[in-house]
Amino acid sequence: MRETPLDPDVADKAPEDDILTPYDHEHAVTYLRMLDAYADDADWREVARIVLHIDPAREPNRAKQAYETHLARAMWMGNHGYKLLLQCGWPASK
Repeated sequence: MRETPLDPDVADKAPEDDILTPYDHEHAVTYLRMLDAYADDADWREVARIVLHIDPAREPNRAKQAYETHLARAMWMGNHGYKLLLQCGWPASK
């Protein structure tokens, strides 16, 4: 099983596939952090800076796109993708 980093850097845009991708395996913890922040009604700029490692003051468009697409992917994972993740086995952490 491939090791998963606990706090990986992210792409500018999360996957939109209806299948589990290698990126999803690598970012499973990121998605959980996104869902926690959303549930806590955290400011998207703070989430972009802390979770996604993108400074919204310097790169507002990139930060907003990354936030929106990763949150959408996190919600997809929470509703559908988790079943696929459990079938494959949860990624091991580094």
